[in-house]
Amino acid sequence: MKVVAYSIKNFEKKFLARANQKKHDITLISNTLTLANCGFAEGKEAILVSIHDDLTAPVVNKLADIGIKYIATRSAGTDHIDKKAAKLRGVKIASVPAYSPTSIAEHAVALAMALNRHIIKADADSHHYNFKLDGLTGFTFSGKTVGIIGLGNTGQAAAAIFNGLGCQVLGFDVFVNDKLERIKQVSLEILLSQSDIISLHLPLTPQTRHMIDTSSIALMKDGVMLINTSRGALIKSADLPQALDQGKIGYLGIDVYEYENNIFSQDAHRGESKDALLLKLLGYPNVIVTPHQAFLTVEALEEIASQTILSLNHWQDNLSETFVSN
Repeated sequence: MKVVAYSIKNFEKKFLARANQKKHDITLISNTLTLANCGFAEGKEAILVSIHDDLTAPVVNKLADIGIKYIATRSAGTDHIDKKAAKLRGVKIASVPAYSPTSIAEHAVALAMALNRHIIKADADSHHYNFKLDGLTGFTFSGKTVGIIGLGNTGQAAAAIFNGLGCQVLGFDVFVNDKLERIKQVSLEILLSQSDIISLHLPLTPQTRHMIDTSSIALMKDGVMLINTSRGALIKSADLPQALDQGKIGYLGIDVYEYENNIFSQDAHRGESKDALLLKLLGYPNVIVTPHQAFLTVEALEEIASQTILSLNHWQDNLSETFVSN
């Protein structure tokens, strides 16, 4: 199968090559997919994309016009793809159903740990040969209440780690799972009001978009720690500064940002214009922002590559569509 892969980073290349074993003719390009560069897909049957690629209806239609039959995204979420347009044009979609959920869960906990123990400040001070302890007081996780919103594979993996730290774990999901141990499933309102730490682990859908906003933040404890390693638009970003200024949110750790396209996954410091809201968030000492790297482990990259190639194999061999709806 002839394929073009958009938005390829150097760290992905060896994993895709190893998984592909030269079975498919894959052209790797670093360009992000836009309406203007759909031409790279001319003469191909399939494209591989990332969450930062533009797959709105005009792009999907143009891809279909030049013969693209398949879109495989190297992500679990498919919210960046206009699935209605793809279905109308007969373009099949595949995603990676799960890739090392422990990798993402560990990053969420790492953000929580770094915020709590002021690791960024302590490291910066130490590099300036300042070893004072002022402003570095944290708390023990043992005995704290952690709220996990979204109890899929990643949410469960995060819950297990927090359990291991001695935390009481509350969980909320629209689908109740009676088989989960050591997670007390409660309503969203109870979770928001009782949790010391809240970690988001769910897909972006019309129902979950901006689920964390001024009204839901108002239900939280004063000084709550909020962690997001899922999708940026789960949080209404414009509501964060006020909550941080008022001390309602005491700690914020985000690996994703609502307006991260054209910013994350690249060196954007030389850009002429910078996102004013993101700059404001970066100015708070109790905020840590990482560039959508929670998935970035050897294990996850291997799984993403193997599942992506498996989708191509299935399509070439006329097997299942491997479509995952998120």
